[in-house]
Amino acid sequence: MIRLIFWIAIVFAVLWLWRKIKPTPRQPAQRGAEQALLMVRCAHCGVHLPQDRALSNGQHWYCTQAHLNEGPAPRER
Repeated sequence: MIRLIFWIAIVFAVLWLWRKIKPTPRQPAQRGAEQALLMVRCAHCGVHLPQDRALSNGQHWYCTQAHLNEGPAPRER
């Protein structure tokens, strides 16, 4: 029984040392709030797209010039 406990302690000690010595992987850089794109919804078709690619007309956003010309679609929901 003492030998079993001894070998278990040896295994745990080796694992602990291996984790201490092993270099930790670098965490990927998270995108900050300043890099996140603001998404808007097309008032005609409902597709979401980045605000810098959207066309605006007042408070409404559109994905294409054709949808801007047609205006907001009536909502049946």
